[in-house]
Amino acid sequence: MAKHLDLEEQEQLDQLKHFWNTWGTLISSVLLVVAGSLAAWQGYQYWQNRQATQAAALFDAVDVAARAGDQARLTQAFGDLKSKYAGTAQAAQAGLTLAKTAADAGNPDAAKEALGWVAEHASDEGLKAIAKLRLASVLMDQKNYDEALKLVTGSVPAEFDAVFADRRGDILVLQGKRAEAVAEYTKAYKGLEEGVEYRRLVEIKLGALGVAPQGVAVAAATAPATAPVEGAK
Repeated sequence: MAKHLDLEEQEQLDQLKHFWNTWGTLISSVLLVVAGSLAAWQGYQYWQNRQATQAAALFDAVDVAARAGDQARLTQAFGDLKSKYAGTAQAAQAGLTLAKTAADAGNPDAAKEALGWVAEHASDEGLKAIAKLRLASVLMDQKNYDEALKLVTGSVPAEFDAVFADRRGDILVLQGKRAEAVAEYTKAYKGLEEGVEYRRLVEIKLGALGVAPQGVAVAAATAPATAPVEGAK
């Protein structure tokens, strides 16, 4: 009986050796890849957390400088964020903060530079959209209507569609293009929910152009959802 068990164990051992000789190298390689991937992922997570922490500290410096009106310190902190942590939300938020401070201080060129960077480099599409809207306002103040219109034309996150249409309407009014402005304001009006204060503002703009907002509301209720706005660019 003992010999029978010994032979059985020896057979199992031989099978195990055969299996390992056949698949051992592949299994070891897979385990090494998995272990390496896990280590890399943990390292990446650590790096991301460290980046976020350091970027947050620099953004605090931006905030303090903005409150103190220290434009030089604010510009330096934003520069550090751009060079070291460009992909973080804090870098984009710092750019918006710098732009507002510069605009309030009567320095539109500095505001344009900061907003242009955010509009091009921000990792968050919403922050990019906000930067484009604000930059368009600066360009409008400088009567650079063509560049402003170009900036707010194109694909944007869905939640910004109506706001961008409203801004296009503003620019077209300044260019004397009444019909096109009405088309954009109409698009904005239809895209805003009833009861939203912003919608009331667009309604006033339409009224100033001689368009009855009630007619726009009826058109919005009866037109197919996919119907294009006549005259829209």
